[in-house]
Amino acid sequence: MSHANDHGRVRRSYDVVAEEYRERIGDELAHKPLDRALLSALIEQSDPDAPMADVGCGPGHITGWLAERGVRAVGIDLSPAMVAIAGREHPKAEFREGDFLRLPASDGEFGAAIAFYSIIHLDAGELLPAFVELHRVLRPGARLLLAFHLGVEVRHLAQWWGREVDMDFHYLEIEAVVEQLSAAGFTPEARLERSHYPEEAQTRRGYLLARRVG
Repeated sequence: MSHANDHGRVRRSYDVVAEEYRERIGDELAHKPLDRALLSALIEQSDPDAPMADVGCGPGHITGWLAERGVRAVGIDLSPAMVAIAGREHPKAEFREGDFLRLPASDGEFGAAIAFYSIIHLDAGELLPAFVELHRVLRPGARLLLAFHLGVEVRHLAQWWGREVDMDFHYLEIEAVVEQLSAAGFTPEARLERSHYPEEAQTRRGYLLARRVG
C-alpha cells in the first residue's frame, strides 16, 4: 500500500474519533508533569520571536498550552476534523491542515517544533523523509522535541471507542530514531524514558530533544 493511502487511512480514522479524542485526551497535560517540564524547557531554549510548530497537534491541546504561555504556536494536523476542533477550542493559536511529509510551512519558518506521538503513524521508511522535512521548516539551531511509544511492534487498530478505524501504531526504539534524526541533519541533545501515567495506555514512553544543524 502506498504512503498516500496509508496517510488517508490515518486521516479518516482521526476524523471519525476527533470529538471523542478531544473529550478524553484534550486535558492530558494536567496529569503529565514531565511533559509540561520538557515543553517549558523547550520554550526557554527557543527564539521568543519565532513561531513554534506542533506537528500532529490533534485537537490542539498542546498548541493551546504553548499559546497560553506567550508562544506563537502553530498546530499542524493531517485530520481536517482535528484542525477544526483545535481552532474552535484554542483561538489564541494558529492551525493548519497538512501532511508530515509535506508540511504547510516555508523554509526556516519555525524556531522550534514538537511532535508528540505523531511519528508513530509513519512507516519505518518515512521517518527520514519526515525529519528532513522538519529540518527544512526549522531555523538553524532550532530544537525539535519528540515523544513516542517505545518498542519494536506495530499495533493495528480497527475499533477505537466504539468507532471503526483503520490505522497502525508503530512503536520505536530510541537508537533507531536517533539514527534517522542524525541522518536528517539533527544533533540529539537529550533522551529520556518513562513508564506510563495511570491515565495513559500501558506503554513505555520515549522522548528525544535534538537541535537542527547546518
